[in-house]
Amino acid sequence: MRGNNVLGVLFSNAENDALRDLTDMRTMGSVPFGSRFRMIDYPLSNMVNSGIDKVAVLTKSNYQSLMDHLGSGKAWDLAKNKNGLFILPPFGNANGEDYKNKLQALNSMISFLEKSKEEYVLLSDCDVVCNIDYRDVIAKHIQNKADITVVYKNAKVPDDIKQLMVLDLDANDRIKEISIDPNSNEEYKFSLDMYLMRRDLLIRLVRECVSKNKQSFKVDLIQSNVNRFRMYGYEFSGYSRVISSLKEYFAASMDLLQKDVSAQLYDTDKPIYTKNRDDMPVMFGEDASVHNSILSHGCVVEGTVKNSVLFRGVHVAKGCTVENCILMQDTDLGANCKLNYIITDKDVVIKEGRKLMGFSSYPVYISKGSVV
Repeated sequence: MRGNNVLGVLFSNAENDALRDLTDMRTMGSVPFGSRFRMIDYPLSNMVNSGIDKVAVLTKSNYQSLMDHLGSGKAWDLAKNKNGLFILPPFGNANGEDYKNKLQALNSMISFLEKSKEEYVLLSDCDVVCNIDYRDVIAKHIQNKADITVVYKNAKVPDDIKQLMVLDLDANDRIKEISIDPNSNEEYKFSLDMYLMRRDLLIRLVRECVSKNKQSFKVDLIQSNVNRFRMYGYEFSGYSRVISSLKEYFAASMDLLQKDVSAQLYDTDKPIYTKNRDDMPVMFGEDASVHNSILSHGCVVEGTVKNSVLFRGVHVAKGCTVENCILMQDTDLGANCKLNYIITDKDVVIKEGRKLMGFSSYPVYISKGSVV
């Protein structure tokens, strides 16, 4: 099957209040991650690497930075005369209200779906960090003669996932039952919110749900139709992390410091693409010391950095000690600062001599543009 017979659809906004610190001023898709990437880079690159050359990005609010990041889609080889990247702004209902959930979002793009020619649609959120080859998902979907394929992970459930969808499979990976938000904090086969289905089936099911005033994609479109259609699960066994809270964001960032995780995520055969920013190489002062950290272009380090992720343009002045931290773009630390378990957003200034400390279970977040 040709990869370009699949339309990719990405939901750029999070529906999770636990992520409000990161998404208050931006979409989930434009949340910075991994020293130089944005969250949307991962699912978008996965689709492109799998031969999908038409991708629609659904936006809702605070999507200016997302549009600036994506541009024409050139960084992902999606700046094409035919197909390519489509950014779909929010389209209100008859009352002029923006959509409130995934079902309403899909309904707002029904005309786009109807005009598309691809046989299949691959739906994904932007809150999962992974490097997945969707060609295998597509092949298994066709082999199983499935109506819907749900990509899942078999692991202990992360905190704060909204409407966690747990799958019960038979020996052939066909879904027998779906549970939503089970109480027990055990190891489950839980959905990564990646779904493959025929385009005409998606249109039909969305119209059915909307006509009956159904509101939940997971409950009303997926769970309610388990016995009606052939649904299969596809296990992704590689590294993946759902960014469901600030704690999970911090943990996923720290995972990058492990060589095996970085090797899986940043496979040279399946690269993660992003918008380039021209900048100077990392500069180190005479007394600089860096251990087990990731530093992006434009960083200037004159102090000590341990077990940390530094984005482009971060300045660590003399006498500073930065441990277990995530410092986003253009963070500026004055001399003799001590930071431990801190997340700074973009353009944060930490004045000279400040001492800030959080914990691994509760990292301290400093909002964009703050001066401390």
